[in-house]
Amino acid sequence: MKPALKHDEAPEPAGVATLLAKIRSRQAAVGVVGMGYVGQPLAIAAHDRGFRVIGFDTDPAKVTALNDGRSCIRTIPDAKVQEMRGSGRFRATGIEAELTEPDIIMICVPTPLTRYREPDLTFVEQTSRSIARALRPGQLVCLESTTYPGTTVEVVRPILEACGLSVGKDIFLAFSPEREDPGNARYHTRTIPKVVGADDEASRVLANEFYATLVEKIVPVNSSATAEAVKLTENIFRCVNIALVNELKHIYGHMGINVWDVIDAASTKPFGFMPFYPGPGLGGHCIPIDPFYLTWKAREYEVPTRFIELAGEVNSAEPREVINALGTALSQRKRLSLNGARILLLGLAYKKNVDDLRESPALVIMHELIEKGALVEYFDPWIPEIPPTRAHPHLAGRRSIVWTPARFSQSFDAALIVTDHDSVDYGELVAGLDLVVDTRNATRQVLKGREHIVLA
Repeated sequence: MKPALKHDEAPEPAGVATLLAKIRSRQAAVGVVGMGYVGQPLAIAAHDRGFRVIGFDTDPAKVTALNDGRSCIRTIPDAKVQEMRGSGRFRATGIEAELTEPDIIMICVPTPLTRYREPDLTFVEQTSRSIARALRPGQLVCLESTTYPGTTVEVVRPILEACGLSVGKDIFLAFSPEREDPGNARYHTRTIPKVVGADDEASRVLANEFYATLVEKIVPVNSSATAEAVKLTENIFRCVNIALVNELKHIYGHMGINVWDVIDAASTKPFGFMPFYPGPGLGGHCIPIDPFYLTWKAREYEVPTRFIELAGEVNSAEPREVINALGTALSQRKRLSLNGARILLLGLAYKKNVDDLRESPALVIMHELIEKGALVEYFDPWIPEIPPTRAHPHLAGRRSIVWTPARFSQSFDAALIVTDHDSVDYGELVAGLDLVVDTRNATRQVLKGREHIVLA
């Protein structure tokens, strides 16, 4: 029998003990909304910890693929999805009404920018409304999508509570930012510490208990806004430092100094230095976007974000800098202009060893080169065909060429390395072409004595 409450104690919200018991016994059903690069790994983590998992997605093709045992992400093998399906504890659906079934719902939908570089929370809002229409007492909703501080409380909570249920009393709400790094063989969902924040004690207890079953370590913080700020800070930190090394690359390049050699040597200092590396521009769903979420929110408080905005300007200019470097190399070494030049782009994915094109600078570079009259083809073993994208729909349908380095000298005037996939033989590339412009230092093993390699 429970002891009587003291006069200054609030009663425990209904459903907390029940959901805690379900989480601890793995009887809780888990729903993951958005079966992409974040949602699918989370679904796997929940399944592997013994939960029954329902994957929600608005793309019928993705739902069909998952139910047929086919992965939608190349870094996740089909065998893993087949194993989940075979256990009887995983299925995918696109039916909104079934959102009433999970005890815990994780929102893993995109948070892009508008054409005016302002937050676009359309997917978060639509998903929240879908959940609200199916919401029942006792459910825990966790937002994972990266966003500005205040989104959970100011956007998601009012939508959920419009159904008549109160957060912290009838239903529970938390924010835990995704920290996935697709293609990273060293860190995966279970081994990456999970930041968890909520704005009432009941939601906090439930979210901490749930995520502690999924990952090896949780990092509780005192509010959802703090957790939202953590994710932005992590990616702004990277954005600013990448901008710094991109600027150093140009400075040292004019001095005849290899910036990668500088970074490697500086990295030997055991304190006070962390290596970041230059590139052709930022890609992925985080670093090119997240800083603008904070700069937008900061305007509400009339606080300047000059440093962050400058870093964004530097990184956004990199694709044009790369194109200029390619044009200069063609002019100086082959007396050719970009107009009419035959260019091979090496790599389209935003980072190596993934099939992810989100915000990839390669698409910007390809578009600009075509606009300048270049004849552009690409090779990417991870992306056999360019899918439709919001920013570059006209590039959809282009297909990767066959890897035939022996014929490259007859087919191309130059190659531009944009993404440094490990599976590419850069020695063959350098041997097959008399001009290679390398934005990733991918040719470092074959660079010595090769004057036709240009680092950009």
